[in-house]
Amino acid sequence: MDIALLNLEIQKYINSQLGVDISKLALQKNPFPEVNWATILNQIAAKSKAKDKLPTYFSSENIIYPSKISVEQTSSEKTALYKSKIVNGETLIDLTGGFGVDCFYYSMRIKNVIHCEIDGELSDIVNHNFKQFGIENVMCFSGDSYEILNNYHQKIDWIYIDPSRRNDQKGKVFMLKDCLPNVPELLSFYFSKTDKILIKTAPILDISAGLSELRNVKCIHIVAVDNEVKELLWELNANFIGNTEVKTINIVNEKLETFNFEFNSNLELPHYELPKNYLYEPNNAIMKSGGFDEIGIQYNLGKLHSHSHLYTSENLIEFPGRIFEIKKVFSYSKQEMKTNLENTKANITTRNFPESVEEIRKKWKIKDGGSIYSFFTTDLNNDKIVLLCNKIK
Repeated sequence: MDIALLNLEIQKYINSQLGVDISKLALQKNPFPEVNWATILNQIAAKSKAKDKLPTYFSSENIIYPSKISVEQTSSEKTALYKSKIVNGETLIDLTGGFGVDCFYYSMRIKNVIHCEIDGELSDIVNHNFKQFGIENVMCFSGDSYEILNNYHQKIDWIYIDPSRRNDQKGKVFMLKDCLPNVPELLSFYFSKTDKILIKTAPILDISAGLSELRNVKCIHIVAVDNEVKELLWELNANFIGNTEVKTINIVNEKLETFNFEFNSNLELPHYELPKNYLYEPNNAIMKSGGFDEIGIQYNLGKLHSHSHLYTSENLIEFPGRIFEIKKVFSYSKQEMKTNLENTKANITTRNFPESVEEIRKKWKIKDGGSIYSFFTTDLNNDKIVLLCNKIK
């Protein structure tokens, strides 16, 4: 960590160049020869990345940033805040501390937080930043997290782990056993230190695959921000036996869209109906969860088709996802398309339909955008249909 980066003139320069093309800046002469030019350029790039993702960091003075990649890989403040509401108690140890954003929020809920980071320079940066924030209940340790945890002889309330999805031998990996640390292999060791574990994984991890690698999974939190799934959180409890709960969360403008159900415990089937007055499209957190029958049952909605994952009702209801008023429904045929959509402007969504959005646009000369929302899908009779809608939410 180069403390010279905190020089007032250097900080002013960094702030004046936020958002500027780094490749063009790199060609310029370093106005501060006492500090490595690449280091200054990295501060500009990393802080620019932090503007929307880490607004508290971005708006605070004397914050030092790690590599731009570290900022890209860290939790956003929105997801870190959500995670902090899962935990409680006296002690939490973050075995894969990184830039420390999660620990920043854990420190508001937990009396003593331990930040472990194998990269010594990154650990120093995190420790420095916490001092700027006035955070005094986080201890930063540099080194192998296994050894740090093994040498900690008191019972811990929570262990938090965000395994690296890059393996030196295998490159980018997707199974938990191939990540670092190898959580499935180390679970017994972790449970000897705590009863409660929270694991963060990438959205690409299949839920059934994750459940097959882990045990005592009490709850899976699927967290999306503005309808983009950002992370899966696996809440493990050593004493838990029973059906795993799935919680879907979509954070939109500081508000939470939520939908919960028990994984693989539903024995009912939804009822299927032809399109009525309103159409409902679940948010992407729900789509990731696989709770396609549960959402229809809980909200008493008709499902258009077992594979379409679109729902309908006579009367308007609140719903965790997009809501549309159906203005017209017609069969997908040459004559109907020529009459209703050819050479027009419309938003297109396909669900359980043989043609892609791009193919439909090209075939029927439909421009993107406008106020019309068109859904190309399959109904309960296996007929290909098109729904023209106005967006309500």
